[in-house]
Amino acid sequence: MSSVADKLAKKSSRRTPAKQVRLRLVYIDFWSALKLSFLVAVCIAVINIVATFLVWTVLNSTDIFTMVNDLVQDIAGTAGDLTAFLSLGNIMGFAIIVSLLNLVVTTALGAIVAVLYNLSVKVTGGILVGFTNN
Repeated sequence: MSSVADKLAKKSSRRTPAKQVRLRLVYIDFWSALKLSFLVAVCIAVINIVATFLVWTVLNSTDIFTMVNDLVQDIAGTAGDLTAFLSLGNIMGFAIIVSLLNLVVTTALGAIVAVLYNLSVKVTGGILVGFTNN
C-alpha cells in the first residue's frame, strides 16, 4: 500500500518544465535612460572624488610631494614651489570640476545612446532577449 507521504514525495520529485519567453527590445524610453545615466554619473563622480582624496592622502603621508618638490627645485632652481600647487584644496577643486564635467558628459551620452538605439531599431529590429522561470 502506498501512503500519502509516498504520493507527495513522488509528486515533488517531478520537475516542471521551465517556460521560456523570447522578447524583443524595440524601444528605450528617453527620460528613463536620461535618469539612469544621471544616477550612474553621480555614482562615478562620488567615486572619483573619494579616490582622489585617498590617493592624495597616501601620497602626502609618504612624503612623495616633498621629494618631487626637492627634485624639481634641484633641476629648475628655486623658481617654484610644487607643494603649494599640489595642496589638498587645489587637488580636490580640480577633482570636483572634473567630476561635474563627467556628470554632464555621461548624462548626455546616455541620452544620445537611447536616441541612437531607438533610431537603429527601425533597421535592425531590436535585441532579442530570452527569459525563463526557474
